[in-house]
Amino acid sequence: MSGIGIAVMILRIKQNPESPKSTFEITALKVTGTAFYILSVGLLGGIVVNLANHHKPETTLWGVIISIVSIAVMTWLVYAKKKAGRLLNSEPILADANCTRVCVYMSIVLLISSLIYELTGFAYADVLGAAGLIYFSYSEGKEAFGKAKGKACACGEHCEN
Repeated sequence: MSGIGIAVMILRIKQNPESPKSTFEITALKVTGTAFYILSVGLLGGIVVNLANHHKPETTLWGVIISIVSIAVMTWLVYAKKKAGRLLNSEPILADANCTRVCVYMSIVLLISSLIYELTGFAYADVLGAAGLIYFSYSEGKEAFGKAKGKACACGEHCEN
C-alpha cells in the first residue's frame, strides 16, 4: 500500500509539483501506519507467549534467508527512491528514501538475532530481535501517521508532500 501511495505521489508531483497530498496518499500512509502498529502488537504478544512457555525457535534458516533478501531489496529501494527524488527534485521522496533505511535496519536486526541463535543456540536472541523489531515498527507507524498529517518524520525531514 505504501509503495502504491509513493507511486501516486510521484505522478502527482510530476503533473503538479505544488499540489497537496491526495486523499489516496493520506489513506495509504494511515494504512501503512496501522499495519506497523498491528505488527508491533503481534510481536509483543509473541514475546510474551514465547517467554511464558519458554519456547525456543525450531529453526531460523528462513529468517536468515528472508532477512538477507530483504536487506538487498530495501537497500536497492533506498537508492531507487533517492534517484527518483533527485530527478523530480522532490524533498518528500528524498525524505522517504532516508526513512526507508529503517526497514533495512529491521532486516539487519532480524538477521543478527537469527544468526546469533543459529550459531550459539541462545534462544532469547529471538526475543531480543523481536523487541528490536517492535521499536522500529512502532517508530515507522508513528512516522506514517505523522506524514499523513504533514508533520516531520522521525528521520528529521519535513514530509509534507
